[in-house]
Amino acid sequence: MSEAVSHPTAPSGSTGASQSTAARHGAAYGEGAVIVCDNLVRIFKIADLEAVALQGLDLLVEPAEMIAIIGASGSGKSTLLNILGGLDVPTAGKVTVAGNDLTRMGRRDRTRYRRNVVGMIWQQTSRNLLPYLTAVENVELPMILDGRSDRRKRALELLELVGLGARATFRPSHLSGGEQQRVAIAVALANEPAVVLADEPTGELDSTTSSEIFEVLRRVNRELGATVVVVTHDAFVTEHVERTVAIRDGRTASVTFRRTEQSEDGDHRIVAEEFAVLDRAGRLQLPRGHIDALELRDRVRLRLEDDHVSVFPYLTRKVDEGEPEPVGAGNGTDEP
Repeated sequence: MSEAVSHPTAPSGSTGASQSTAARHGAAYGEGAVIVCDNLVRIFKIADLEAVALQGLDLLVEPAEMIAIIGASGSGKSTLLNILGGLDVPTAGKVTVAGNDLTRMGRRDRTRYRRNVVGMIWQQTSRNLLPYLTAVENVELPMILDGRSDRRKRALELLELVGLGARATFRPSHLSGGEQQRVAIAVALANEPAVVLADEPTGELDSTTSSEIFEVLRRVNRELGATVVVVTHDAFVTEHVERTVAIRDGRTASVTFRRTEQSEDGDHRIVAEEFAVLDRAGRLQLPRGHIDALELRDRVRLRLEDDHVSVFPYLTRKVDEGEPEPVGAGNGTDEP
């Protein structure tokens, strides 16, 4: 299986299929999406300084979709995860998950939201599992807190789903790292959440075990219909999802769609097509490689064509009088 990658050439106009559909038919932004982030802002205050983690981020995630959110350290992806998980509150903007407006929740509602609407999977297994409980008891715990009566039966069913039915009575110390993460997935699914959020779920695992964990997440997504959002800095993760959203400087910068195509000789290949994201405020982040290749700095020239917008570097050169003169004025060439 080979992979063909199409680099960004033009803005996609959306962070997902629903946004472009909404634009064409005049529907409200985010209508039908399970996760809606609209101009999300998060500012942290440290002494007299302010750090802006999210700068007007837009994001839509469809029901039963499995996506990856990637970004370098400091890009804002962890802040976004904490907001979606009900652990933090945005400074401005709007965010809804499965119909729950996270900007208007009180403490009690937020606790109920974390217990029933989202399931969290952390990178560190110590945050996922209690060491003195067996695998099945760990899976039962969220259901006990929620007052469910069928917890043992469901816990065993979930352990079977993640391939650990035979290890139900083992404690975390007697399970491998990959097995512990499988139990963590079962714990996250205990109360039938609408959305599963995974924070670097394979960050402490080798590549083989990581692939197995993602196969489990795909099974959860496929068989239970749960929406799965994986937040990571590892580009390897993008090979396991159909859509990858890249965050840069607190905004959604690009989105990559992957699909499988069959060639004339019967071989299958993965085609990856990357788009720049045009947010609802009309802002567009050009890929870093494009910026460096054309040495774009400070300002650029735009030209509206019939079906696209051209972007040209703003250059200057010396004329006879010694004054700088702009280059590429309007025609996209080096002619004055």
